[in-house]
Amino acid sequence: MSDTLATWLERAAGFPERGLRFLDRAERATWLGWGEIHARSRRLAGGLLASGVAPGERVALVFPTSPEFVLGFFATLLAGAVPVPLYPPARLGRLDEYHAQTARLLLGAGCRLVLADPRVRRLLGESLAAAQPALGCRTLDELPAAAESAVAVAPQDLGLVQFSSGTTFQPKPVALSHRALLAQVRILNGFWPDSPELVHSGVSWLPLYHDMGLIGGVLCALERPGTLTLIGPETFVARPALWLRAISRYRATISPAPNFAYGLCVAKVRDEELEGVSLESWRVALNGAEPVAPEVLRAFCRRFAPFGFRAEAMTPVYGLSEAALAVTFSSLDRPFRSARFDRAALALGEVRESADGREIVSVGRPVPGFSIELREEGGTLTPPGHVGRIFVRGPSLMQGYLGQPEATASTLRDGWLDTGDLGFAHDGELYLTGRAKDVLILRGRNHAPEDVEQALVGLAGARAGCAVAASFMPEGGEREVLAVFVEHQRETANELRRSLPRRVSDAVLARSGLVVDEVHVLAPGTLPRTSSGKLRRGETVRRHLAGDLAAPAAVTWPRLAGALWRSRRALGRAARVASDPERRSIDARED
Repeated sequence: MSDTLATWLERAAGFPERGLRFLDRAERATWLGWGEIHARSRRLAGGLLASGVAPGERVALVFPTSPEFVLGFFATLLAGAVPVPLYPPARLGRLDEYHAQTARLLLGAGCRLVLADPRVRRLLGESLAAAQPALGCRTLDELPAAAESAVAVAPQDLGLVQFSSGTTFQPKPVALSHRALLAQVRILNGFWPDSPELVHSGVSWLPLYHDMGLIGGVLCALERPGTLTLIGPETFVARPALWLRAISRYRATISPAPNFAYGLCVAKVRDEELEGVSLESWRVALNGAEPVAPEVLRAFCRRFAPFGFRAEAMTPVYGLSEAALAVTFSSLDRPFRSARFDRAALALGEVRESADGREIVSVGRPVPGFSIELREEGGTLTPPGHVGRIFVRGPSLMQGYLGQPEATASTLRDGWLDTGDLGFAHDGELYLTGRAKDVLILRGRNHAPEDVEQALVGLAGARAGCAVAASFMPEGGEREVLAVFVEHQRETANELRRSLPRRVSDAVLARSGLVVDEVHVLAPGTLPRTSSGKLRRGETVRRHLAGDLAAPAAVTWPRLAGALWRSRRALGRAARVASDPERRSIDARED
């Protein structure tokens, strides 16, 4: 029988000493071995089938990082259905936005049932009322008792719906087959084979609804089979030292993170939190999912070198949901590579090195099985030494966007994926310059917003990783203006906050030579983000022009109680609809 994720789980069950370890904020561990995952998931799969889920149907999973997410994920697969991981509500001050977005995602994936954490479900009522999944919402404990089940599926069958990040558009449902997922995981694990001298293990705080956390973390551990230590993303943000302590404690060799996480560690981790910590075991510190800032990488390497971190471990990478994760890797046996390029030439789409130009980090070469082409807007290949639109081809590309044939046709062409990213080749490696839709267009020239945003790294009073550069034509204007939106730190003195616009303008001018027309200083949490935490530049401009770029509402007990009451009422309506669809019109009239 051909391999699928289900057959991998069955094989991993023979290694009960390996599995997943969950750490809480007090660093207490909960162990879930592959054998236990397999047995409990088979029972839950029977419950899913008994509740009315049919093979091939989609089941949404709304859980924090927890054993319940993993059990719900594999139970869905063993029932022959398709898991759709969604993010739980994290910013209680933006619940209205969360409900609208979650309803869109449920409808976009055509979810028949929602499985949720009991605490999360208390807030999901309004999302469910708008999406109306046929079988409603249940916790794992509420699934009916039934005989163990494992429905056979084929490698070409749909194995996961993973939503794209939505940095420039609304997130799209990326349809990934079992074959594509297995191909990607085998590629990744091929970079770090076990040996008699070294058995690899990982630590990850990345959310499990994100491809880096799920595919690059859990599924890679499943295939080996190996051991992975998991930390909730909210725990990492509150206590970033816990990530490094876990790597040291469990002698982990592999741990990925986006660029902001390395910067957060530099800014927030204190020496006293690292007493007894050794990072010598950390061989691969993957850095991807967002633009890589060379200053941050150097700062991290310097800061944690006394604790055994090796610069050779820092590994910038490039990937995207539509490729099931990785597309390129930088070398694993040398420090990261960067070079400086003339800004004026880059603005014209040309690549020329310059000693005082924009520094860009290499993201390496295509991973095995993948090819890359750089193309002009018309589709022809970009001449050497020029910036082009990045197209990729490989064994783990998506089947398409679920239920969106037009979007699929515009992105997948003759087996090639249009990533929407811009970059160039230099010394045989790929360098990224930004997203095609995010390019700053100023006086007829293109500039990368990352170059402007990175000018604010370390700027006093500015929140790290919380700045957006965008160009737009103001109403009645005669030219595009360059605007910078930056969140101030929570404990910023008034004088420092008042001087922030001037200092932002000075920093951008000094780094990039660009004159900033507008600086908007915002309260913490104002900038819109994707579910994986990436800043949404286009949405920032849209809200600014509409006059509704505002900080999240304050979370008060009355506001939270009101949200819970509305959710409870909506959950009751959803339960009635799930048990008797004919009540739908009646419930609508009751509103």
